[in-house]
Parts: sequence; C-alpha cells; structure tokens
Amino acid sequence: MTENRTQRSLRLPPAVSTAAGAGTLIIAAVASWSSLLLVVRGQVIPGWGVSAVLLVLSLVLRWVLIRKGRTAGASGLSQKRATWAHLGNTLLITTAVFGTACGAIDDLISSAKYHVLRPEGPGGCTAVVRETSFLVIGTGEVYAVGRTGLALGESGSWAVDDGYRPFDAGTYELEWGRDGGLLQISGTSTDPVLRGGLTDIDCGW
Repeated sequence: MTENRTQRSLRLPPAVSTAAGAGTLIIAAVASWSSLLLVVRGQVIPGWGVSAVLLVLSLVLRWVLIRKGRTAGASGLSQKRATWAHLGNTLLITTAVFGTACGAIDDLISSAKYHVLRPEGPGGCTAVVRETSFLVIGTGEVYAVGRTGLALGESGSWAVDDGYRPFDAGTYELEWGRDGGLLQISGTSTDPVLRGGLTDIDCGW
C-alpha cells in the first residue's frame, strides 16, 4: 500500500515529463552556440563544456522520466504528439552535440588559453580572458564574470599581429574603479594590436 502511494506521488503527467526533458535540452542547445563561460573555484569552463554537462544531465533526466513513465504504466502522450516530441528532442540533441563539438574543436585548433585576471574588482567582478592564436593572427575576448560565476557574453575582443599573445607575455593592464574596470592590451613594435585593445569590464552593478 505504501509503495503504491509512493509511486503515485512520484508519477508526473506525460506533458510535464516531456516539458522537463525538452527544457533541459533547449538550454544545452542554446549554451552550445552562445559565447558564455562559467568560472568555478578559479577554473574556467568554456561554453561548450557547460553545454556538454547540460546535455548529459538532460539525457539522464530524459531516460529517468521515460523509464518511470513505463514503470508506472503511463499511457503517455497521443501518438502524434509523441512523434513530434521525439523529432524535436532529436533535433535539440543534434544541435547541442554539433555545437559542443564545434566549440571544442575551435579551442583545440586555435590553442585557446583561458586566464582569470587578478585582482578582482568591487563586488567580486572578475575579468576572464580567452586568448587564441591561429596562423599569423592572435585574437582574444574578455568576459565580465560576476558573483554567479557566469558570463553570458563577451565584453570586448581584439586582434594582434603574428599570433602574439599579450596575456602570455604579460603586456596588458587592468585597472578597477567604482564603475567597473578598464582592460588595456598592448602589442610590440613588431606585433602591434590590429583591432580593439581597450575594453570596459562591467558586471552590471
């Protein structure tokens, strides 16, 4: 009697199970194609890494919900709605996998390095840099990361001649004020900054 009541209390309507599984897949797909990153205890997790974690969690959740629905003897959605839900989930999974793979390959090909800059600014605002080099051009982006550890997009970008990496070489300056930070990137006489080089860091205080 107790087990039956427990199973009934844990049973979710098919529509709710479908929405929960699709919701996590949507987040994973969006994350795989967006320029976000996450900082956890000083370690940078790129957007494609966040997407990979979300994708695994969404697939596990989807498997649990499907299995629970079968165990509970749920009739499920109508055949037509179930077919559309299956096609939608397949498309989302494909999108997330492809985006995650592209992000990982891009980091590998461009030898991407992530730098958490110190010191922190007021309110725990942190500047995080992604620095890359491919052929004869060095590029980079800076992200403003607040207390949540999440940056939803880049704050600025730059390009330097001859694959030069200013942050590996230490040719940059970061200054903080009441209204945010200012990041200045410098090249050399032979490897000048081609684009960008001066970026505001704002965590949205």
